[in-house]
Amino acid sequence: MNSQIQQLYDIAQKPVRTIIGLMSGTSMDGLDVALCAITGSGEHTQVQLKAFETIPYTEEIKVEIRKVFAQQTIDFPHLAMLNEWIGLLHAKMILACLEKWQVAVKEIDAIASHGQTVMHTPKILHGLANFPNATLQIGDGDHIAVTTGIITLSDFRQKHVAAGGEGAPLAVYGDYFIFGKKGENRLMLNMGGIANFTYLPASMNPEEVFVTDTGPGNTLLDAFTRHYFPEKQYDADALLAKQGSVSQSLLTALKADSFFTKPFPKTTGPELFNKTFVEKAQAASETSDLSVHDLLATLTRFSAETIAEAMQALGKDLHDFSIYTSGGGMHNPLLMQWLQELLPARFAPTDSLGIAGDAKEAVLFALLANETLAGGKSDFGTRKGIPSVSMGKISFPR
Repeated sequence: MNSQIQQLYDIAQKPVRTIIGLMSGTSMDGLDVALCAITGSGEHTQVQLKAFETIPYTEEIKVEIRKVFAQQTIDFPHLAMLNEWIGLLHAKMILACLEKWQVAVKEIDAIASHGQTVMHTPKILHGLANFPNATLQIGDGDHIAVTTGIITLSDFRQKHVAAGGEGAPLAVYGDYFIFGKKGENRLMLNMGGIANFTYLPASMNPEEVFVTDTGPGNTLLDAFTRHYFPEKQYDADALLAKQGSVSQSLLTALKADSFFTKPFPKTTGPELFNKTFVEKAQAASETSDLSVHDLLATLTRFSAETIAEAMQALGKDLHDFSIYTSGGGMHNPLLMQWLQELLPARFAPTDSLGIAGDAKEAVLFALLANETLAGGKSDFGTRKGIPSVSMGKISFPR
């Protein structure tokens, strides 16, 4: 037997597995690195977040990614080189974190790398009958494994697509394993570039679990903030949006997109929700002369209303629900204020459940790797959007 195969077997038998989860989302603000100690698997999973760091992307990194990110036309050689470059970049960031945390490489059992999404095009967006759902993340796992010397699992979304899903949201698996609670109806709301939520029923019946994207979270807010204020990456504390007023005409035009009437589950990305999308809605509603503050206020309200309406479409009494928030949107006070006005549920950050909201997505990919290494027994039934599969391609360091 290859010694690295034996190493996989040994890792699966360990009472505690130490796994690093990585996440870089559509906001492209940096790489989240979560050091996790995980025991058990499936519904018996327990995770302890030992350390967490977000390493900001430099402007140079963001510029290179934006050349291919959600673009219809790209320089193909640049994409190929970027795949390797991002892998090496993430590997160096991991090693820097381990040095800072004073953790030896040999103490890490595996790395779970989400990669950097550059294209997400499910069938409901591309509309081509002869082609399947598609998604693409770059940051080659072999480069991470060889550079760090640590077994790496990557490219998680492809198995989800191959099994009939849309490649997203994948948070449902980890949400169910570590956040589900018998007797409490929970909605796990993550507001990154795109917003999504997982429905965790009080029954804890995996066949009732539900997950979907709702539409934009921060992606439009960030794009227009950067456009009008190049020195800012996002509207910190909603200080800009708070100076404006919501344009009902523009809001109505934004919400008229057919995405919002498509059945659950569904996924989307900046391929749809981008500057061009907003500019077309402005043209249709004759609001192209809106002030930047009014525009940002309207886009914030757009995110709030589409999240709230998606949750209301569940047809449940939301007075009986707790909503646990994570992602960058949880730090936007105007977005959170409007969500709490629109929805009667109880709100709390996932921090109150023991996992920091900013670290949650990286932790959930560590849990997906743990399932591939030591689990794979959970059955979510045959409902669309949650295939019962193990995800992540395995890269050996030697």
